[in-house]
Amino acid sequence: MKNKYLASRLLVVLSFIVGFISFPALPQMVASHWGLAGQVNGYQSRTFAVLFLPLLMTGLIALFFVLPKIDPLGKNIRSFQKPYDNFVLFLIGFLTYVHLLILIWNLGWKFDVVRLLIPAFGFFIFGLGQTLPLARPNWFFGIRTPWTMSSGRVWYHTHELAGKLYKLAGVLALGGFFWPSLAIYFMVVPIVAVSLYLIIFSYFDWRKETLS
Repeated sequence: MKNKYLASRLLVVLSFIVGFISFPALPQMVASHWGLAGQVNGYQSRTFAVLFLPLLMTGLIALFFVLPKIDPLGKNIRSFQKPYDNFVLFLIGFLTYVHLLILIWNLGWKFDVVRLLIPAFGFFIFGLGQTLPLARPNWFFGIRTPWTMSSGRVWYHTHELAGKLYKLAGVLALGGFFWPSLAIYFMVVPIVAVSLYLIIFSYFDWRKETLS
């Protein structure tokens, strides 16, 4: 746990350092959002651009550290602490990558930001798929529906399936790298479909339990 949180904190420190070093060379208004065609369609002040994601990551690390302590089922989170910490590292790593891409693009190196984000996004979703089957019932992390929270068996079945489906969604997201104009269909549609399907699955799995 300590090593994973140390790695996450180091990534945040790296993000702050790179941001402060880059600050004088950044334009007053920094491009911060790109459309699927690669065109800039959103700007923010350079102060906001330098600080927002590092501060967000700092808050997320603190949140994920506190959650097992305040969750009434916190002992269950501690039972899968290593995968939980890995997920935090995946998340912080992804946000650090996003932060660096934004800064580098605005320093003058022009490239297709959306296209370069896609592999990292797919890796993050695949990492989520690796973590979910190892999760145990808790109130903050996982597929928390009334039916998974009411039955350990339904929780287990739903998260086993979630692991497979989110890994598949992570792989499918990579299709957006090869067909950027269809990136939203490769990235967003599978995740929305998987999430909705898992909610429905958990209900019908719970129904089977109540009818048996």
